[in-house]
Amino acid sequence: MQWFRAAAPYIHAFRGRTFVIACGGEVIADGRFVALSHDLNLLAALGVRIVLAFGTRSQIDALLKERGHRTRYRNGVRITDAGALKCVKEALGSVRAEIEASLSTGLPNSPMAGADIRVASGNFVTAKPLGVLVGTDMLHTGEVRKVDALGIRAALDTGAIVLLPPLGYSPTGEMFNLTVENVAARAAVALKADKLLFLVDTMGVERARGGLIRELPVDEGERMLRRGRKVAEDIRLFLPHALAACRGGVARVHLVNRHLDGALLLELFTRDGVGTMVVRHALDHLRAATIDDVGGVLALISPLEADGTLVKRGRELLEMEIERFSVVEHDGMIVGCAGLYPYPQAKAAELACLAVHPDYRDAGYGANLVEAIEAKARARGIERLFVLTTRAAHWFIEHGFSEATVDSLPAAKQAMYNWQRRSKILFKRL
Repeated sequence: MQWFRAAAPYIHAFRGRTFVIACGGEVIADGRFVALSHDLNLLAALGVRIVLAFGTRSQIDALLKERGHRTRYRNGVRITDAGALKCVKEALGSVRAEIEASLSTGLPNSPMAGADIRVASGNFVTAKPLGVLVGTDMLHTGEVRKVDALGIRAALDTGAIVLLPPLGYSPTGEMFNLTVENVAARAAVALKADKLLFLVDTMGVERARGGLIRELPVDEGERMLRRGRKVAEDIRLFLPHALAACRGGVARVHLVNRHLDGALLLELFTRDGVGTMVVRHALDHLRAATIDDVGGVLALISPLEADGTLVKRGRELLEMEIERFSVVEHDGMIVGCAGLYPYPQAKAAELACLAVHPDYRDAGYGANLVEAIEAKARARGIERLFVLTTRAAHWFIEHGFSEATVDSLPAAKQAMYNWQRRSKILFKRL
């Protein structure tokens, strides 16, 4: 139940937003699109405007094999000769029909009951030939030249899900085979989409030594590709388009495992998600607090005040002292705070009200806040930093503090010491 309640902020935030979702033909071939259609239905019911870009690679490969034609690729992109183009058109019609059939289902006692989803498609993509790639003529393979954003928005305004096939047309009437990643990324940029989601074969972008990268800033992703970091084949195809979309103005691009049931919803409606999110800049931001942060800080420290971990501060006092605080902001949410209270005559200062949201306590934010407070104290000529705590003495000792007595406190702080709380006193020389 808790995870469902935690989804409420995302539900409110996503209403009326435009998401471009891209899936390969494998989702249809594996029979997984039925489950995906249920998730798309739920997003549509929550007011999300959906553009679905789909691929047909596996279906084209199957048709070419069936007809004895050789499948040829260059740098992961199909070389589309006349025979392959016929298979492209046939595969596209078949896949589009299956998608529309799944989205049209409305059986009682099923996730699609009462859905009444409308589907719209058309010649929204203008294409141009890819030309000669690494010495190879790509023939009828093309790339996106322009996306009709106005036409797509008009269709979305009717409440329809817009389908974008991997096919584009030139002004002269020629037809070009496109990649789903190229279509999806260019459409997301043209539409100024709020999110672009790629359904891929792996969990996302892995670290060099293993482990999923949850959040990948564009600069880091581009550095990874420049250095030739070994990544999974599907990531090698999708990541450059994800980075380009972010550079083009899409705030978030997600790489999500298509094999995980409900991955789309888990990525969108849970705090950490299940894939890799590509962002223009790191979401974590440690900065000086402002008066606009008072509400966020109060929400963060109130549970700790209630259980006695922190001394209670009212809103009025916090508003008066907010300039003493530093905060950690993660994706617009205050997840950590700490205050600095100087005692200039003693060349000492108190590190007070250090708090980190429970969901972020393994992310190193507490240590980062301590470092920030230490730097601020040094800039003011402070030589000693002290903290009073009833619960976290060992944590502070691990971060360079040592236990001390009440007599070690500045005289003004000694006078305010609460003997009933019997807080531990710890000092650190700067």
